[in-house]
Amino acid sequence: MAYGPWPMPEASTPLTPSQRRKAAAIAAIGGPVIAALGATYRWRVEGFSHYEAIVASGHQPIFAFWHGRILPATLFWKRRDIVVLTSWNFDGEWIAGIIRRFGYGTARGSTSRGGARALVQLRRELAAGKPAAFTLDGPRGPARVAQAGALFLAGATGHPILPFHIEADRFWTMKSWDRTQVPKPFSRVGVAIGEPFAVRDTSEGAMAGTGRQLEDTLSDLEERAKELVRGGAVTRR
Repeated sequence: MAYGPWPMPEASTPLTPSQRRKAAAIAAIGGPVIAALGATYRWRVEGFSHYEAIVASGHQPIFAFWHGRILPATLFWKRRDIVVLTSWNFDGEWIAGIIRRFGYGTARGSTSRGGARALVQLRRELAAGKPAAFTLDGPRGPARVAQAGALFLAGATGHPILPFHIEADRFWTMKSWDRTQVPKPFSRVGVAIGEPFAVRDTSEGAMAGTGRQLEDTLSDLEERAKELVRGGAVTRR
């Protein structure tokens, strides 16, 4: 994947009234169901001090994780005023509706539509003291390949990327491009949070190398998260 500048803003493709109603209905039903499911989880957490250290330093984290862990990530990091990049399409509409119920803000755009406009909004949100979050391989993949958005934002603002990965001991896997994982009720859920990740060079060659480094970091965190669900102290957040 090329790591050149984001595309210039484009007009969003408007959803039909029927699509908007359907997305609102999904959010209205899905939000309470997800909240009830999350209340049963037993969290096992490692590396939370990395998040605390970023906030104590006067910076804000740019959370980075894989698209397939959206549901448990939404539950774990809720109510922290995090602003999330969500797409201008039907899936992005209902996802935005759900995550707002858990205290998230949204910046609408993607690397294929409205990316530059969303990046400008996220820079403003970070300057106002709000964290940002990216699914690194979203919205359409390829799965587990880091796209440029989080890297550019970190390089442009000086705020660090905070990588994390989540695994559960029991889960359903959806038949989607990202193999979305939904932890089952009363699952042990491991959250492995890595060290802050600075981006100091946003040239194309450097960005490609940084993206691969971030992918390797998330791979290591995946293994650690799997270990966490097999043992360790339970932490509820």
